[in-house]
Amino acid sequence: MKKIFLSIVFIVSVSICGVAHGETVRILSTNDMHSAIEKMPQLAAIVDSLRAIDPFLLILSAGDNRTGNPYNDLYEPSTYPMISLMNLIGFDASALGNHEYDAGVQGLAKVISLTNFPHLAANITCLPESGVRVRPYMVFDVKGLKVGVLGITQVGTLGIPDTSPDNVKGLTFQQPEEVIPQYKWLTAQCDVNVLLTHVGYDVDIELAKQFPYYDLIVSGHTHTQLEGGEIHDGVLITQNGYQMPRVTLTTLEVEGGKVVSKKAENIFLNKFTSRSEAADALLTHFKSSPEMERVIAQMNSDINSYDALGVMMCDAWKEECNCDIALENYGGVRYDFFPAGPITVKDIINLDPFLNSPVVMTLTGKELKELLIACHRIDRNRFPVTSGCSAVVTYTDSTKSSIKKLELFDANGKKLDMKKKYRVVTNNYVAATADSPREDEGEVGAVTTSDLIIHWLEKKGTVDYQGRSSFIEKW
Repeated sequence: MKKIFLSIVFIVSVSICGVAHGETVRILSTNDMHSAIEKMPQLAAIVDSLRAIDPFLLILSAGDNRTGNPYNDLYEPSTYPMISLMNLIGFDASALGNHEYDAGVQGLAKVISLTNFPHLAANITCLPESGVRVRPYMVFDVKGLKVGVLGITQVGTLGIPDTSPDNVKGLTFQQPEEVIPQYKWLTAQCDVNVLLTHVGYDVDIELAKQFPYYDLIVSGHTHTQLEGGEIHDGVLITQNGYQMPRVTLTTLEVEGGKVVSKKAENIFLNKFTSRSEAADALLTHFKSSPEMERVIAQMNSDINSYDALGVMMCDAWKEECNCDIALENYGGVRYDFFPAGPITVKDIINLDPFLNSPVVMTLTGKELKELLIACHRIDRNRFPVTSGCSAVVTYTDSTKSSIKKLELFDANGKKLDMKKKYRVVTNNYVAATADSPREDEGEVGAVTTSDLIIHWLEKKGTVDYQGRSSFIEKW
């Protein structure tokens, strides 16, 4: 603990060096923690050390606290371990990330009811019967200063966050730029103004340009790793990567009701070996599930790409559902490396953590082609992985934002027949969000897509997907 304390004393001491007047506001921020419960004891130790120096420290999350660890996501109630640890640490507020909706409206309402901190989203409207209680903003008193924090949740191309439409029934959303001006009155009343957003780095740069009267944007969604923070149009933006490789300590100096200095520094969690005993005890309790450690198969070779693991997922879906073709959105493959050796239940749920259902539909080759193009469009210009067919994708340019030409081939390397009908399986997220013309909307399976993979692997025993891919990209 002493080493951790001295390191943080140094960081905080440097951050206040040279300040003669005014007050200091310090904010420790995270984003896209994605159920990284194993790192919470380290985070708790860091917070304890910082609060020993500055008891007015604010702790903010820019959303996506859940989805990414089966010990958390499959717990009953879902994501209770993460919420318990955030409560223990003493978070002050969290944005709503798009994955906060993964357990549906009832699941979200339950999570919010269990938290000791508010969830902030000014651009969401909740029907009373939804049970979801969200605040648009909070004002915190820090040494007599008013710190206003306005929350913004992500809104995708379909007018909802990037989740299945079924997960947000009873909730309506507005674009951030339509809502933020409605709270300009709040910024006039506060000494420090913060946007707590889960919209992505590029969008936040645009928000800084449109609303330069904010001092800080605590950003999430795109897993962008910033070195400390970046200033855009006078607004400091902070964001870290995926599952908390770092957290950010932001120091704001305030004089005469205005921020006169701002600085953001990364704190690397893996450099701190000390851990909170209380958080460790909670973690041990939540991880007491031998089923998660059960070995179901062996991986013969190291896998080092999303493509290869995605093909394995699709092979499992295709065979388990007795289909000709399977497809998975690229963003649904949650990690890109798997070492040779045992595969456990936990590994597969980490790979496919969304509790999606399989959807089987009959599509012509032309309908399949349109579905693949639509899937690319809704998945941030990433082409989906497949089994039973392969693709050569030609883009108009290197941004991959527009497909110029798409050629599809069957398992034997022959061009796919655009008139022939194929039995196709995907997940319910793709089926609901990839808007493309098709006669058959499909039949939803009774199990999860991760269950399909687990069952398939148990039958296979050993697998090897080194170097596998289902598409070639050109531009």
